Amino acid sequence: MPDAQRRSVFEASKLAKTSSVSVAACGFASRYVLRGGADVVGPVRQVFGAAPPLAPLQAAVSGARAALWMSSDEWLLLDEAGEADIGARLEAALAGVPHALIDVSHRQCALDVAGDGAERLLNAGVNLDLDFAAFPVGMVVRTLCVKADIIMWRREEKRFRLETTRSYGPYLAAILSQAARDQELC
Repeated sequence: MPDAQRRSVFEASKLAKTSSVSVAACGFASRYVLRGGADVVGPVRQVFGAAPPLAPLQAAVSGARAALWMSSDEWLLLDEAGEADIGARLEAALAGVPHALIDVSHRQCALDVAGDGAERLLNAGVNLDLDFAAFPVGMVVRTLCVKADIIMWRREEKRFRLETTRSYGPYLAAILSQAARDQELC
């Protein structure tokens, strides 16, 4: 029986890379959707390190982990180190606290968009003001890139992480690559 191997949905995609912008596949990560009230924050901080932010549109980061605000009672927990037992440890810490914790690691994928042309490239498909004053480092939104549902997180001044479902991954990569060509960034 052959061993199952996890493969990137972006393997066949031609990702944009120019002198002013690059689009790269992010490595595999553990991802959990957490639903609950403010009482989940303490137990999650204790085990996960990054405390789910209570302020809208924010991200909290601790090393290779991040908690992204999705709504008043929903967060996306990212563990880029992919610790094998983090889900079980979170469930144990949350015992007795009303919550829902769903592993969505295999459902989603992510792209890293970086460089001086990142805002311009993203604005080809995202209808938001990405000026640094309007969309600062640490800001997170759930939005659309053309027709693809994405979670967009500004990690650094000139770096964004785009989370999407695996089925939208190649489409998102194609949109960004075409936009780079159209903008003569390539």
